[in-house]
Amino acid sequence: MGRYQTRGVSSKKEDIHQAIFHVDQGLFPHAFCKVVEDYLGNDPDYCCVMHADGAGTKASLAYLYHKETGDLSVFEGIAQDALVMNLDDLLCVGIVDHILLSSTIGRNAKLISGQIIQTIIEGNEKLVKQLAELGISLITTGGETADVGDLVRTLIVDSTVTARVPRSQIITNEKIKPGDIIIGLASFGQTSYESQYNSGIGSNGLTSARHDLLDSDYAQQFPESYDQDIPQSLVYSGPFHLTDPLDNTPLTIGQALLSPTRTYAPIIKDLLHDHHHDISGIIHCSGGGQTKCMKFGKGIRYIKNNLFPVPPLFKTIQKVSDTTWPEMYEVFNMGHRMEVIGPPRLLKVLESIGKQYQLEVQQIGFCEASPVENQLQIVAESGTYEYES
Repeated sequence: MGRYQTRGVSSKKEDIHQAIFHVDQGLFPHAFCKVVEDYLGNDPDYCCVMHADGAGTKASLAYLYHKETGDLSVFEGIAQDALVMNLDDLLCVGIVDHILLSSTIGRNAKLISGQIIQTIIEGNEKLVKQLAELGISLITTGGETADVGDLVRTLIVDSTVTARVPRSQIITNEKIKPGDIIIGLASFGQTSYESQYNSGIGSNGLTSARHDLLDSDYAQQFPESYDQDIPQSLVYSGPFHLTDPLDNTPLTIGQALLSPTRTYAPIIKDLLHDHHHDISGIIHCSGGGQTKCMKFGKGIRYIKNNLFPVPPLFKTIQKVSDTTWPEMYEVFNMGHRMEVIGPPRLLKVLESIGKQYQLEVQQIGFCEASPVENQLQIVAESGTYEYES
């Protein structure tokens, strides 16, 4: 059992997938999000998508950072995490506009003040406005803030999105085939629409990231910030404090862990405008990291042999924790969080779009036929790793 699973988190979520195995998979079973009939308008040419996601345990990390530094602005980033984890899932089915957004916040009111809640709400509105300026239209519809101290130790921030679109607009992932290339969109660096360098962490793997990096002082000072059932050897077992610098970046450890999740919405919107029919599939490397792709397509062997260099934050996590490299690639995005799959001609298109937004884009691999279930081979600096679905 890996370190991630021992901490009570699963990158594969086998039990969840088993629980929903017999549930109807919607109109396009291979699509990244479930797509259903147009129950809102009853138009056979349209469909609906409702999707939910959130910032996960990153909210607990923001609580730690605020307690140590007094910085409230960190909660604006948590609002972005919850929104973008939804928005970028919708990108994978071809939805980039006219999206309804509802937010849900669960807090322990004894620890999370109204000022924090206000910062999250204002951060949400601020991001919606910024996205509108980039041509991405989201409409906020309210939401729920619940005081659930019996259930939530500190804070959880989630959101739900809804869209109604023509069925012809949906990217179904059913076209993924041998001969396609895999194009990665970098998760690190600084795009033209970001205000500072992004470590690339996104909102996945934060349970391991914060415990592997942060010092045991945090367990003593803030026992409310973690699950008491985690083996003590895996609780805040790292050498760092939040204000320590992260080597080879302009960030501290805390700032790197809390880098707001980057959205790829402007890039994907530009791509879909003229090249929708060239796209075989789009995959958000969220839960499952670089192995997420194996859930999509049929009889595909994904070969990832030209990955981005591993960003400093992920290198540091691996070094101090001695987590195996195969587990690192299952838990974290390791340098790119979005994949576009299609014919080789898409590479120049995406490179050109990426250049406009100062986003690094490169071919990170290709697809070939698999004689069995979907497979994945990762050829990395540290070795070659094989995975099966």
